Amino acid sequence: MRGGGRVVFAGTLLLIAGVINILYGIGALSNASIFVNDTRYILNDLNALGWVLIIVGVIQLTGGFSLIAGHTYGRVIGITAGILGAIEALFSIGGRYPWWSLAVFFLCIYVIHGIVVFGEDERATGAGYGEDTRATGPSVR
Repeated sequence: MRGGGRVVFAGTLLLIAGVINILYGIGALSNASIFVNDTRYILNDLNALGWVLIIVGVIQLTGGFSLIAGHTYGRVIGITAGILGAIEALFSIGGRYPWWSLAVFFLCIYVIHGIVVFGEDERATGAGYGEDTRATGPSVR
């Protein structure tokens, strides 16, 4: 089966991101000191930010477990997360670390490709283009 290793890798990344987002959400709900000073966020209310991060984290956790188990829900969440990560990395190329952003972009593309091709059978080596590689009965030599 193609893409099995990348699917496990993508599922592991989703699990890690889910745990981190849940921890950040708990920190935002408890008004932790990492969310203070002059830092500006899309949501001005830390309570709302905390709940959004917790919900996103739970979706990422369920998607990670589902992806590792090979279910469609995990594939959809994994591809969506990969696409959003790739877009975010492209937006960050003009920033302070452009090579890091390019590396994250190509990692996202690699993971998306692994999820998309997961489950396809590999063609037998040496088979010509368009040949049927399935067994058609007993071979005669």
